[in-house]
Amino acid sequence: MKDVRQVILRPIISERSYDLLESNRYTFEVAKKANKVEIGQAVEEIFDVTVLKVNTMNVSGKPKRVRYAKGYTRSWKKAIITLKEGDKIEAFGV
Repeated sequence: MKDVRQVILRPIISERSYDLLESNRYTFEVAKKANKVEIGQAVEEIFDVTVLKVNTMNVSGKPKRVRYAKGYTRSWKKAIITLKEGDKIEAFGV
């Protein structure tokens, strides 16, 4: 991946992600082909923080139905970033 803005797509705002903020962990949607090293470097470059750990998971699409047509929601990749004590990311508005 060339551009760090293509690695980190958007922050995930949910109740669970806000609970993780207390332990200095932030949740992002990331590119499906990005690996943990690329994700950590991208977060450090964009937000000027020190990343201690990166946990990733693939979220599979859920089956949905509209009348007679069956399909799936999109699948995506999620990363939970653990930062050094004292570092913060202001994008989450906490």
